[in-house]
Amino acid sequence: MRRRALIRTVLTACALCATPAVFAQAYPAKPVTVVIPFPPGGTLDIVGRLLAQKLGEQMGQTFVVENRPGGLATIGSSQVSKSAADGYTLLFNASVFTTTPMTMDKPPYDIARDFTPVALVAKAPLAVSLNNDVPANDMRSLIAHAKANPGKVAFAIGAAGAAGHLATEAFKRAAGIDILIVPYKGTAPAFQDLVGGSVHAFIDPILGSQSLARAGRLKVIGVTSNTRIPSMPDVAAVAETLPGFEFYSWYGLWGPPGLPKDIVLKLNTEVNKALATSEMNDRLVPQGLVLTPGSTEAFARFQQEDMARSASLIRDANIRTQ
Repeated sequence: MRRRALIRTVLTACALCATPAVFAQAYPAKPVTVVIPFPPGGTLDIVGRLLAQKLGEQMGQTFVVENRPGGLATIGSSQVSKSAADGYTLLFNASVFTTTPMTMDKPPYDIARDFTPVALVAKAPLAVSLNNDVPANDMRSLIAHAKANPGKVAFAIGAAGAAGHLATEAFKRAAGIDILIVPYKGTAPAFQDLVGGSVHAFIDPILGSQSLARAGRLKVIGVTSNTRIPSMPDVAAVAETLPGFEFYSWYGLWGPPGLPKDIVLKLNTEVNKALATSEMNDRLVPQGLVLTPGSTEAFARFQQEDMARSASLIRDANIRTQ
């Protein structure tokens, strides 16, 4: 009797140990929801939908994109943080996801506690765009112009605390210039006023400025990657004038807290597989994106380092959203 009880105990323990691996092997057994906390149509949405499509093709299950904008992109993110840790609700978001809570008096979630990092998907260098009438055609002459006109050169920002805002603060600090920062509610009105001449400069993700520059409606004089990018080879990196300068918006995939390691590993592997496809490369690299396959551990380290730098910028500039 005692022997049979011992055997049952051992078998139960073995079954429990095997459960995560079996679960991961079966995953996904039903459609997966990918929450994007922004409206459809933007760069984040384009990248997220393409990734979801590739994951669905590779894993033999539907990955459904659900746009949940609002609350400075915190509403959709909060939804994921409260979801079951089973891999069927994921978050696709940008670096603003990690910086917005730093600008709030009462952030709705804690990045480290309430989410599981899965994969860094892409980094997006920003473009330094100027109104055509600004007497500068490169970074060196822009800096000289700003120093000759302290507090008068107006830089637009699309949203307080977003990547473009932080990149502008980083540029201001690195160049040692005094500029006027003009906040807007979104990039569209900022670009409209930049083209119209109400503001002089705008640092924001490349996709928005590329088409306007090609149409001759503004000029792009720099990119914030550490080297020039394939989609704009004639545009110098800011680092060519300010050595060491580098700034990116970036996109990643997260799950709710406590997501099983086997599920995280499986998703990370599939994301890296998707990023290696010619379809992802051909669609995203021409838009200025840098695809970033890598491990979950590398993503977690990257996130921590980026958040530390952003926290310094937010603190020094006293950036607050609510």
